[in-house]
Amino acid sequence: MAILKLKAPCKDYIWGGNRLREEYGKQLDSDRIAESWELSCHKDGQSVITGGEFDGKTLSDYIAAKGKGVLGKNCGRFEYFPVLIKLIDAKDNLSVQVHPSNEYALRVEGEYGKTEMWYIVDCDPGAELLYGFKHEISKEEFAERIANNTLLEVTNNVPVHKGDVFFIESGTLHAIGKGILIAEIQQNSNTTYRIYDYGRVGKDGKPRELHVEKAKEVTNLVPPKYPTTAQGAPTAIEGGKETLLRSCEYFNVNKLELDGTTKLTAGEGSFNSLLVLDGAFEIAAGSEKAAAKKGDSLFITAGTGEYTVTGKGTICLLYTSPSPRDA
Repeated sequence: MAILKLKAPCKDYIWGGNRLREEYGKQLDSDRIAESWELSCHKDGQSVITGGEFDGKTLSDYIAAKGKGVLGKNCGRFEYFPVLIKLIDAKDNLSVQVHPSNEYALRVEGEYGKTEMWYIVDCDPGAELLYGFKHEISKEEFAERIANNTLLEVTNNVPVHKGDVFFIESGTLHAIGKGILIAEIQQNSNTTYRIYDYGRVGKDGKPRELHVEKAKEVTNLVPPKYPTTAQGAPTAIEGGKETLLRSCEYFNVNKLELDGTTKLTAGEGSFNSLLVLDGAFEIAAGSEKAAAKKGDSLFITAGTGEYTVTGKGTICLLYTSPSPRDA
């Protein structure tokens, strides 16, 4: 198999809504769906293959059976599957939080840290999120403002618009605001340190756990250094246009806006991940074909070679090597 269609595990965190169920076809026996993990080999939620020889098996099972060669040479440096892709529906504000670096997380938590990227799929008018600080502050001021509940006076709140891109390196203070639907591409980690959570209580009726002391150790107390736009300009390709959203040492993410057929390549360097944000497509590699609609996630194995994507809509393409077009 070269094309694997994946079913996402879903999460029902208290700030979630129902757009993922109503618009993207996600399923969960809960009143809400906050997140769907569209590409995941994490122990807290595994992508499951639908159809074919490995129907009902996890993506981790497939990799174990076929060998890490299906991930590509660029994943050889990682002990674990390197990335995790989510759709996030924030009906309410998420906690103010931070993620640790690899060095800190591996030492303290036993898993990778988290650098991540947000692509704003949709948002309500006037929606905003928290991204770093307005200006640099000292460790002493940070601790004092956490203690006296004035931290939000110095955080950087940014109005968001559909199509915005936020690159959030580990150590960056952040919080997704209410009324925002996001595609999140991140390192394969579930380590989050909450600093402020609006006094909310969890399912057990108790205030949700905060991780203030750890957050003090890992938070960079400075304004963000990246613009909130795509890294590259839209480029015309066969069948549409392509935009580099963000490239970093862990992942490369492009947005494909298609109306027709385009050719991609999953070379020996990396697998490809396709997440359909809207529209409908047919993906074909040799004799293999798969239909994909809004909300569907597909994994194309490294070494597949050239394959075609035909249809109209928008796709988020992830790879861990140079552009698939150059592979």
